[in-house]
Amino acid sequence: MKNQFVFEEKQQFLQQLEKLVKEGVSPEAITLYTPYPVHEAEEILQIKTSPLRYFTLIGALSGLLFGLFLTIWTSLDWPLIRGGKPILAFPPFIILAFELTVLFGGVISFIGYLLLAKLPSVKRIVQPEEYGNQFVIHLQNEDKK
Repeated sequence: MKNQFVFEEKQQFLQQLEKLVKEGVSPEAITLYTPYPVHEAEEILQIKTSPLRYFTLIGALSGLLFGLFLTIWTSLDWPLIRGGKPILAFPPFIILAFELTVLFGGVISFIGYLLLAKLPSVKRIVQPEEYGNQFVIHLQNEDKK
């Protein structure tokens, strides 16, 4: 089996992609180069959803809990007793908790992205060929499911 298929037309490209998937080539072993986004290829390959959303969820929840913990602990450790106001007033705590939720969610998402993409990897960045207006299917190995 060839390692690379080059096509000038989209229909030929999609037919070959369907043929490869039916032959049992795993979607992880296929790399596609197209001059514009081809959404039909995503449907053919049936790509799994990324686990990046779990990194975001864990980061956001940890930021929320840390923000609430920090504000509550600060209020209890250094109380400002003024005019009968409660020591633990949650409306001002929500502002800091929200900011830390967004901050931790974003930072952990970025770190998760780097881990999942196995970046930085100079080997993956360098592309020796420019394909222009061609549709290319590149097989990274010949392993079958």
